[in-house]
Amino acid sequence: MLDDDPGETEPRARDKGTLRDQQKARTRAALLASAKRLFIENGYATVTVDDITREVGCSRATFYLHFANKSDVLARVGAETMQQRARAVYGDLDDVLSGGRRDEFTAWVRRALDWFVRNRDILPTWDEALAVEPSFRKVGRESIIALTDSMPEYLARWPAGRRGEARFRVELLVAQLERYFTRAHVQGTIEFDLESAAEILADIWFPALTAPTES
Repeated sequence: MLDDDPGETEPRARDKGTLRDQQKARTRAALLASAKRLFIENGYATVTVDDITREVGCSRATFYLHFANKSDVLARVGAETMQQRARAVYGDLDDVLSGGRRDEFTAWVRRALDWFVRNRDILPTWDEALAVEPSFRKVGRESIIALTDSMPEYLARWPAGRRGEARFRVELLVAQLERYFTRAHVQGTIEFDLESAAEILADIWFPALTAPTES
């Protein structure tokens, strides 16, 4: 019989495994999409694992095959966005600072603020999770470290004994950009447009990120 032929059984098992893997990938993608939409619409704290699985039409057991908990699914939702910021935004900053031109830095600030505009829907959820979920703070910390890790040329220009300070300066820049954008363009508590803000932020941060010359 055909089923007894080893040459036929192995491909069939492989095909079955492939179909199973594809189904798992579709379920994972559906859970991520559902979680992202629910987080954006309702915030982090009010959304439950049951809310996410109900929308997808799967069980809690299936959810836990893919994710450890609710904060894990948010970390996965944000992973691609935050990795893209590290590569595209702060990798770009590394190149800009190598050029040493203030006008290029000002243009970079505009691009950095535009990143917030393009990702503004998910950012309040990220901030809420950092505030209410202690386990999520490790994820937030790792995302900040990834930004300075993407700036090797900037770090190399600082004396070895001051590279921790160099990283801290970038972290302060990140914090100020985030708080300005949140207050001005999410909360509406600061009335200052992006273009003018970019000029002033460049005044502050271009000299602050210039590596000292060793005497």
